Formats: sequence, structure tokens, C-alpha cells
Amino acid sequence: MRVLVWQWGRRGAGPRLAACLAAGFAALPGIEAALALSSGAEILRGPDPPRCDLALPLYEGVPGLAWRALQAPIFVGQTVRWLRRTRPALAVCAMPGPLDLLMAASLRRARVPMAVVVHDAEAHPGDATPLLFPLNRALIRRAGAVITLSDHVGDRLRAQGVLRPNVKLVRTGLPPFTFGPAAPPGAHGGPLRVLSFGRLLPYKGLDLLAEALARLGKRDMTVRVVGQGSESAALDALRALPCVEVENRWVAEGEIGALIAWADLLVLPYREASQSGPAAVALAAGRFVLATRVGGLVQQLGAEPLATLCEPDVASIAAALDRFITAPPAAIRGVDAAAAWAEFARRVLDELHPLLSGPAGRHG
Repeated sequence: MRVLVWQWGRRGAGPRLAACLAAGFAALPGIEAALALSSGAEILRGPDPPRCDLALPLYEGVPGLAWRALQAPIFVGQTVRWLRRTRPALAVCAMPGPLDLLMAASLRRARVPMAVVVHDAEAHPGDATPLLFPLNRALIRRAGAVITLSDHVGDRLRAQGVLRPNVKLVRTGLPPFTFGPAAPPGAHGGPLRVLSFGRLLPYKGLDLLAEALARLGKRDMTVRVVGQGSESAALDALRALPCVEVENRWVAEGEIGALIAWADLLVLPYREASQSGPAAVALAAGRFVLATRVGGLVQQLGAEPLATLCEPDVASIAAALDRFITAPPAAIRGVDAAAAWAEFARRVLDELHPLLSGPAGRHG
């Protein structure tokens, strides 16, 4: 049986997640995986690119997106012909994007059932993509199944009435992402290295982190805050601290492995969360994770031996950081990412078996 995984983004976690999911399906007995990405995806230009069965030149920026939308009949026609040649039994959207309704139309014409991985039930404060969530909801309504990476997101989708009554909802967790080997935490022999990595948005609690670090005073640690976002009072407060370096910039795919390997501890002082991609990367690299007890982070990290959860307030974050400084825990081996993605893929196929019982599901 063949399973298609697609994601049309160029940067960020989407292409990486699609490649990991395709590899997870390919690791299962009797399953052949096909991967479709934008030809401009960063992951395809890296040192170890995944095998990509369909790489489409899509768009760069809003003008390119508008031009591609005008070419919808051409896009759909070409994609339908490719789908009829490859004959997947199931197609999975790894992370929704602006052009996925065209892909949904192609799949419907080719009679291929579709599942969508939904990462967020609503926009986070500071998200600058106002049209993306209406498009995501339209895609969800066309899907035969929805896969969420936390119970938190699944519950929110149900409460919002976004899901059709007969749609299959698969609730699971986000497996780890591997970006290469890393020495154990603390192997550098210096002060504790603390990393905050990801989009610099208001819900990430960077103001809480700044206040917690200020409360700790001058301690034996180095802190890096790395990611892209709007300048803010929280970033100014962090820059004012002597142990903190703020790098407001895009982190390319090829830099992530070294950035995570630098750290001993990843800190996630979030005010809300669906789940955390940076946490998934840190766990695979054997890094410790300190996160607030909010949203989907409780399910993602609650049972992880590398993770510590605290309350989303200054006192709790400061106390947890103090414990890491004064009594650093012993290093633990990272999570087996390949096995976790294979298990993720197996569970998805088990849950979606009824969706595969039609003619498309019998294709080999």
C-alpha cells in the first residue's frame, strides 16, 4: 500500500515533519511512502535531503501565491495526473498551508482519501497569518480524517464545531525531530547553557523568562534567545541582562542541529501552547527541557524523563531554573526518533483503516 505525505511550505517545521512522517510510513512492513514538497523547501538543499517523489515549484511571497492561485486549473490537472500514476491509498497533509485546497480538489478527483495533521485549533497571539486559519478550517471540512498532535487541540476543534460529525479524529503526540548527533548536556564543562528557541511571539512568555532571570540575579549560566519575531519590551528586558544574548533572526534548517547541541537546557516559558516543535528537537538530542504546564505541553512532556514542568509564572520558572543551576541532573540518552515516527505512522494507519476500505485503499 502506498501513502502520500505532502507539505507545500518552504521554511520552518512543515517540510521536516512531512519528511519524518514519510520515513515513518516507509519503515512499516508492506507500506511504500511517497513524499511531495515544494521544490524551494530548505530541507531539500541541506546536506542530507530526504527522497522527494514530487517537488513542485510553487511560490515565494504573496505575489507568487496569487499567481499560483490563478493557475489553479493547471495545478489541479497536473497533480491529478500524477496521483493517478502513483495511485496512493491515502494522502496526509503534514501541516496545512495556503495551497492545500487545490491539493484537496486534486485528491477528490483522483478518489484518494485525505487526512490532515492539525497543529493548532486557533491562532496564537501575534500570529501574522489572518487568512491561514479560515483556509485551514475549509481544508479540515474536506478531510476524511483529522490528526491532532495533542488532546488539547482535538478538544478545542470539537468545542469549536469545526469537525464534521462523521470525521475520524486521531489524537496522538508529536514525535521527536533529529538534527544530527550531539554530545551529552554539560560535556562542554562550562556554565549551564540555557536556550530559548522558536518564533518570538507574545504567547511564548519571554517576559516571564526575563523577570525570572532577573530574579535569579548573577548566576553561573549563559542564556541564548534565538528566533524571529517583532521587537518587544520583553526582548529589550532580556538584552539588558548580563547573561543573555538575544538573536532576533531566522534560523535556517542547517543551523538547528548545532544550536540545539550548544544547549544543556531548553526553556519554554509559554503562556499557552498546542505542542512544541523545539521540545521535540531537544528530546531527540538528549537535551533537558523546562516548560510551563499549559495546553498540549502537559501531554507532550509530562511523562518525559528529560522534561520538567512548572507553573506559568515568574516564581515557578525562577525556582526551576535555580534547581538546574545548583543541582544539574545527570545526562540521559535522547529519544529514538526513527522508532517514534514509525510508531506514529503505525497508529495513524490503524486508526484510519476504515478510511482505506474503499477502492483507493486497495491500490498496491
